Formats: sequence, structure tokens, C-alpha cells
Amino acid sequence: MKKISVIATFAVVVGMLVSCGQENASSKIKKENVLNAQKRDNDISKGAPVISFDREEHDFGTVNEGDIVETSFMVTNTGKSNLVITNAKATCGCTVPTWPKEPVAPGESAEIKVKFNTSGKRNKQSKTVTLYTNTAKGTEAVKISGMVTPKKGTPTKQLKEPKDFKLVK
Repeated sequence: MKKISVIATFAVVVGMLVSCGQENASSKIKKENVLNAQKRDNDISKGAPVISFDREEHDFGTVNEGDIVETSFMVTNTGKSNLVITNAKATCGCTVPTWPKEPVAPGESAEIKVKFNTSGKRNKQSKTVTLYTNTAKGTEAVKISGMVTPKKGTPTKQLKEPKDFKLVK
């Protein structure tokens, strides 16, 4: 038993000596990473960017099925550090947002474009576009809506007559 504990202790000591090596930890630090961290910390100390919209909702009114309609939202960075929009996603594939890929400096504005393809969409429609940002909230949203008039000759879904239903007790 004593032999096993001596061997185990020896193995641990050898493992520690080999894993530490002769390099010191500061030689492994990349100066580029330190500079990036300092810049990030300076931006954080200024405060998070704040996004302001010219409006948060747009109603297209009545449009015809098959139309592709477009609107844009102006965003202004009212914060003290650069606003970065990393992604924009819509609630439906029929809605396509386009957003600025470059940071928006404090006091500057940029355009968010939203296209809505009404093909296959009928009646009242409402879609949300979520922006993924570096604001304090992390996400911001704009909404579009409209009434889509079906194409002529397009069959509409009919409800069954009440006589087709059976009363379940």
C-alpha cells in the first residue's frame, strides 16, 4: 500500500512540473486582445447605445395579394457609444429586413428597410421584425401590418354549415 501511495505522489509531482513548463503566463498574452478589451471597456464606461426610431409601426393599408410592399424605419443612436445591429429576423419568411452592417455612431442615423411579399397572404396581416443589438435590452422590434385583398377567383376557405356538426355531450 505504501508503494502505491509513493508512486501516486511521484506521478502527481512529475505531472505538475511538466505541465507548468518554463514559459511565464505573460508571454502568452496577445497585445491585440488587450487593446480590444481596453476599447470595449472604454465603450462600456461611456454607457450603452440607445436606439430611437422615427416610428415603431407601419400600416400599409389595403394592398393586393401578390404585391411586394416596402417601408423603411429610421433609427438614431441617442446613446454615447456605437450602436451595432448584429441581426434582424422577421416572424415570417414573407418579410425581409435589411439593416446597416456598420456601427451607427452616437448621434448618427441609419435606415432599416422591410419588404413584405403578400403572395399567399390574405386578409389582416401583422409581422414583427426583431433587431438584435448591443443596447441595454439586447433586442428591439418594429412592426408592419396591412389588409391584403385576395386575388379574384381565389377560392376562400368556407366554414361548414352548422348541420355538419354533431353535438357532443
